[in-house]
Amino acid sequence: MSATTSARASLRQSWRSLTSMRTALVLLFLLAVAAVPGSLLPQRPIDPVAVQRYISRHDVAGRVYDALGFFDTFGAPWFVGLYALLCVSLVGCLMPRIRLHTRALRGRPPAPPRSFERLAGHARLETAAPVTGALDVVAALLRRRRWRVERRTHDDGSESVAAEKGLLRETGNLAFHVGVLAVIAGVAVGALIGYEGRAIVVEGTGFTNTAVAYDELEPGRLRGVDELPPFTLVLDDFDAEYTAGGQPTDFLADVRYAEGLDEPDATARLRVNHPLSVAGSRVYLLAHGYAPHIVVRDRTGQVIYDEVTPFLPQDGSFLSTGVVKVPDVVPGLPQIGVRAAFIPTVDVAADGRLYSRFPDARAPALSYEAFAGDLGLDSGVPQNVYELETAGLVRTGGGFLLPGETSEPLAGGATMTFVGFREWANLQVARDPAQGVVLVAAVVALAGLVTSLRVRRRRVWVRGSAGRGGTVLDVGGLPRRDRAAFVAEFDALIERLSAALPPAQTVTAQTVTAQTVTPETVTAETEEP
Repeated sequence: MSATTSARASLRQSWRSLTSMRTALVLLFLLAVAAVPGSLLPQRPIDPVAVQRYISRHDVAGRVYDALGFFDTFGAPWFVGLYALLCVSLVGCLMPRIRLHTRALRGRPPAPPRSFERLAGHARLETAAPVTGALDVVAALLRRRRWRVERRTHDDGSESVAAEKGLLRETGNLAFHVGVLAVIAGVAVGALIGYEGRAIVVEGTGFTNTAVAYDELEPGRLRGVDELPPFTLVLDDFDAEYTAGGQPTDFLADVRYAEGLDEPDATARLRVNHPLSVAGSRVYLLAHGYAPHIVVRDRTGQVIYDEVTPFLPQDGSFLSTGVVKVPDVVPGLPQIGVRAAFIPTVDVAADGRLYSRFPDARAPALSYEAFAGDLGLDSGVPQNVYELETAGLVRTGGGFLLPGETSEPLAGGATMTFVGFREWANLQVARDPAQGVVLVAAVVALAGLVTSLRVRRRRVWVRGSAGRGGTVLDVGGLPRRDRAAFVAEFDALIERLSAALPPAQTVTAQTVTAQTVTPETVTAETEEP
């Protein structure tokens, strides 16, 4: 054997191995395992600050994970390679099966075997009708029962009817696998050219659909952050409705939006699971919370900080925590950090602890703890705006404020005023051009799976020969699987045939369940791919 022939044989064998269903299942399992780091570890495209923090805290493990691409799992070469191999394997596995199934749909039912005695079901009927007339009755009855029927005349002059049913089983099986492949391909297309971002928007403010406006942004692999569709959105009002027990019943966000810088404003009302479509993207309402309005002044009364700062809810009563970081903009005044809790409806527990007894802001208050020192604001290192590292800082005070109240002097004589609050909404903006394809493919896959599980493949043959005073019909049947259900169906078919055929002077019918079925006894049977 030449080297070229050996190489071709090796390639053919490799291709057959790659395109087998077993290989596809193994690749699907490996892909699921490979996605685990993307769920457990921070991802650089989503939160690079968290990735850098993880590496700094886990020196050796962090550097190893980074070298392996675990911080960008879904864009790592090994993950993309597994994804591509799975798609190639599924395509190579499905194409031959589709060709064979198409050929089977266009083909004829197979000729009857020589002997019916060892089939799953067989019977003999006698009728007064001639052979041709009896087989016409048989064919008509089978067609009414939605069998695919073929009349045959054999070389010896005998006639028979061949019928089969259940080809829809393989159709459903193929539809399931094609649907799964389409879902995989659609998800890949969405990850390549779609995008998804999340932003916290305070009442009375808005954002333009640019990268800097998002708290988190996941652009597609083939889409740059400067290729987002232009639109603007303003949150005019947010309203949350609760039951008397504090359970939420509805969240409403009234927004104004424009699909271009020169386009007129339009209004809409967002609800949970009722997104807004704008500029080919969908805007979803995910969550909400409170944003206290805090003003910090130096010892002379000059305003050095005036922000409406979003706080994050910590429980079902919307007790929310947040951080205020004031730079040292005034000579002699250190950097000030405030760790605070917004309490929508303040109450005092038996142990003296403050808590919120209702999620709506009926009696708002602000509990705070102030620190001074180097907050790292001048280091250039990105920080989490919701966390305050107090190591190395000096605690300078704490207390409790109602709306409009001002704190005791903090570091350097500065004071903090709790002016009031607004509500914020967490909006998710997403564009997935393959979303419709994925939805249709998932429906097709589900329908194909149900079909393949419920439909059974079976065949029936009827051979007619002249008998004493009429015709003798030999009937045989063979299922692919589920022999017990087929035997019951076969018995019912024999009863219908007996009722439809004119009886002979002596009518006998016998149904026998064969114990074994071998390929030698059914020469016309071919294994379904």
